Amino acid sequence: MSKYDIIVLGSGPGGYVTAIRASQLGFKTAVVEKESLGGVCLNWGCIPTKALLKSAQVFEYLKHASDYGLSVKEYDKDFDAVVNRSRNVAEGMSKGVQFLMKKNKIDVINGFGKLKPGKKVEVDGKEYSADHVIIATGARSRELPSLPQDGEKVIGYRKAMTLKTQPKKMIVVGSGAIGVEFAYFYNAMGTDVTVVEYLPNIVPVEDIDVSKQLEKSFKKSGIKIMTSAEVTKVDTSGTGVKATVKTSKGEEVLEADLVLSAVGIKTNIEGIGLEDIGIAVDRDKILVNDYYQTNIPGYYAIGDVTPGQALAHVASAEGILCVEKIAGMHVEALDYGNIPGCTYASPEIASVGLTEQQAKDQGFDIKVGKFPFSASGKASAAGTKDGFVKVIFDAKYGEWLGCHMIGAGVTDMIAEAVLGRKLETTGHEVLKAVHPHPTMSEAVMEAVAAAYDEVIHL
Repeated sequence: MSKYDIIVLGSGPGGYVTAIRASQLGFKTAVVEKESLGGVCLNWGCIPTKALLKSAQVFEYLKHASDYGLSVKEYDKDFDAVVNRSRNVAEGMSKGVQFLMKKNKIDVINGFGKLKPGKKVEVDGKEYSADHVIIATGARSRELPSLPQDGEKVIGYRKAMTLKTQPKKMIVVGSGAIGVEFAYFYNAMGTDVTVVEYLPNIVPVEDIDVSKQLEKSFKKSGIKIMTSAEVTKVDTSGTGVKATVKTSKGEEVLEADLVLSAVGIKTNIEGIGLEDIGIAVDRDKILVNDYYQTNIPGYYAIGDVTPGQALAHVASAEGILCVEKIAGMHVEALDYGNIPGCTYASPEIASVGLTEQQAKDQGFDIKVGKFPFSASGKASAAGTKDGFVKVIFDAKYGEWLGCHMIGAGVTDMIAEAVLGRKLETTGHEVLKAVHPHPTMSEAVMEAVAAAYDEVIHL
């Protein structure tokens, strides 16, 4: 039996990052992976979807070349080539993780891992033992009873990335990050897209102003939006699919080539041996303490399988914190109130902290500032004037309670707010930090200035 200090079950952005940090700290480490290194994020999620979105963005630039004083007489798309580029990007990233495993002297055990008592992991009949076993098995597309996926006419995100032919009409059920990103991609490529959202607003976890702006931008680009709506059944017996949608006005039947179900995720905890060991689970989440220890000593869990936000960067941060605690380092519990969320449609969305409504509900006396990109010189020059930056401060102490952005490139800008909140920056300190001109990031400073009635460019 092979013996390790740490065995990590799963090699997604939680698992492989955890393994690398463990190796850096001197632990003999192994990773168990049943598919490709990098997990869903690198192979079927974060990375390949961004490649698809970039192709869509370039295609849109070609369609609007005249807006930039350019003449492109002939252009077309090759849907197969777009999909293949995305797969090649994913493959390259997975190979990069293979290199990192070798560089850090981490053993990769291929196969399906099952936890055993006594801090052991069985992989395809062979047992491995460790002092510490870390579960990082991630999650997959969740299925609704009314929307069973057949992989042909009702599909999940994984199939949506590798379709052989582009659908003429598509219904996207769910308007979280996955739903709106695919809605943008397929609409930009020429598919007739309808988004169906159960709640009153699309991207429902975002600040209401952001939700309204995305709906406005999507409708302008031709995407149909149905909110407070529910798909109650689908009929796949014909050449396409008929979806019955229940709304406040009654039922409506939508016809399309296929339906993309983007209604959230389901954790991968079945069959990995949790019951055999007695690891505590609440619904489909493994219960852990602030340092990701389960109720059974020697077993830990990080990432999507735990109650925190199901985001790649959260999984990585949790894994690093977990192994640093195992190594005896002084670590602080992760602040889940300061986790940035990003959506990579066009316009992009990025946010951190409290929404305006949440701040009010928590009893804060607030100052709110908003700066539209229509007043930004860089946005005007780039032709990307949709969107804004919105900031929320505690009026009494100046604490930066929340920051919400929608527009071009905002996913690269949100880190300023995350760092500022981490360092307990006040509004006036942001105002006195000189921002470069012309940049999109100036909008953060301008929004703060608006909150304090000092805005210059509005």
